Order: sequence, then structure tokens, then C-alpha cells
Amino acid sequence: MKRVVSVSLGSSKRDHTVEVDFLGQRMRVSREGTDGDFGRALARLQELDGHVDAIGLGGIDVYLQVGAKRYVIGDGLKLMQAVHQTPVADGSGIKNTVEREAVLCLAAQPKLLQPSSRVLLVSALDRFGMAEAFVQLGCPCVFGDLIFAMRMDYPITTLAELEKMAERYRARMEKLPFHYFYPVGEKQDQAPEEKFGRYYEEANVIAGDFHFIKRYMPPSLAGKLVVTNTTTSQDVELLKARGVAHLATTTPVLEGRSFGTNVLEAMFLAVLGKRQEAVAREEYEQLTASLDLKPVIRQLN
Repeated sequence: MKRVVSVSLGSSKRDHTVEVDFLGQRMRVSREGTDGDFGRALARLQELDGHVDAIGLGGIDVYLQVGAKRYVIGDGLKLMQAVHQTPVADGSGIKNTVEREAVLCLAAQPKLLQPSSRVLLVSALDRFGMAEAFVQLGCPCVFGDLIFAMRMDYPITTLAELEKMAERYRARMEKLPFHYFYPVGEKQDQAPEEKFGRYYEEANVIAGDFHFIKRYMPPSLAGKLVVTNTTTSQDVELLKARGVAHLATTTPVLEGRSFGTNVLEAMFLAVLGKRQEAVAREEYEQLTASLDLKPVIRQLN
């Protein structure tokens, strides 16, 4: 049996383990939260190195592919470089394929997603493929990177502006601690702060990282479509209570829980027996095609 472990800077309350058959392999897949403790995450990665088939890095990005350029998150790179033997995945290798295709699949259901649908993508830098797909469909978009990561009330509405913003903030992304941008540890368990509500209200579709979606979630999301990846049963109940009509998760639901893109990519690496940098985009596309991977859509209200 192959073993895949995702070490996350997120809350340990979200930990989960499953055993599944995946692309002809039996796998034990675990998610281990370190409650925002960077040193603890680093130590756990070093313990696992050479003893499991693949490792995922959760609750943090390493690489951001924005247009033709790739940016590096300093803290994420430190964690990845702590592992020397085992293949490591941060999810960036499949976000450009799985999540892009998920949007196009949703567009095939006009009751869910139309060219006129107004989209709030809470963070587009880590989901540029998804951003491009919404734009390709003709959806009016608000990219909330400055709003949700930097707490600046400044919506970005074009891919060109997003690329300029990424270049402008390159140094900060490389040098500042990741928790400056993203909720980690116990902050993931905090109740939503009611702020920037108008961006939610004006959108038909709310997409992107769940913790960013939750960060400023208003009391009512009645009739909205939420497109995200990692959701626990508690997350689903929260969205249902807020009136969300449909929830679409871009990664498979395993025993009632959708895991992060880093987990799915680590599972691919375990099957291929390769390191992330040795896998071509076409290989990810072939694997996702063989799985017939499509977004999991649930009607909540």
C-alpha cells in the first residue's frame, strides 16, 4: 500500500485519513495539521522524508504560476527544500489543469454558470488557470487578492492588472512570512468577520480557496454557487446555513471530505514515482482524463 501524507500549516481539527483505490493503487492518504507552527511542520516533513511515497504541502503555496511567469513563496520553498528523498507536491502542478477544466465543466450546465455570471475569485494568484477559464467564458470577474490577502479594498478586474500586481508584490511574496497573507492554524477556526460584504453580494459565483471565502463571509449567501476545493462536513454545513444554493468542489470527495490540490497532486506523484519538477503538464492531463475527473456538485439549498 502506498502512503501519502499532507503536512499542513492549517488547523489539526481538520485532520482526516482515508484508504482508497486510486489509479490501480491502494493508498492510505492522511492530512496532518500543525496549527500554524512552522517549526513543527518543518520537523514533521523531515521525519516523513524517505518513509512515505509522496508528501503534500497544505495550507501554503510554494509556486504561483501567473501568466508566463512563476513566482515563489519564501516560506513554502523552505518547507519543500526540507525534504530530500520523497516527492513533494504543493498543488501548483495540477491547479492549471484540474481547476481550469472544472470551470469549463460547470459552464456546460447553464443553470449553474453562464457568461453573464458575476464571479468573485477571492484569490487568483494561486488559481490563475481558474481565473483564465472564467475570463474565457466571458464572466465579469473581481479578483480579490488585495482584498483577502492584503486587506485592501481594491478589486482587480482584468488578468493584465493581476499580472502587474503580482510583479509589484513579488518581493513581499518571497520574503514575508506566509501567515501575513493567509490564515493559518487557529485562525482557520475563527468565525467569519463581516467585512467587504458587497463583493459577495454582487457576485453570483464565489470561487477560490475556502479559508479566504470564509474569512469575510456575510450572514447570507442565498442562491450563490461556491466553487472551492477543500471542505469538511462542518464547512459544508456552514455554507448550507448561509443559504448557498450549490457547492462545487474541484478535487474528489473521499469519505465525505474533499482534500486539497496538494493531496491530489501528491497522489499522482506516488503513482508516477516522480518528483514534481519531472512531471509534464501533459502527464497530469492524462491522469485526470483517466480518472474522468469532474467537479463534485452538491445542491445545498
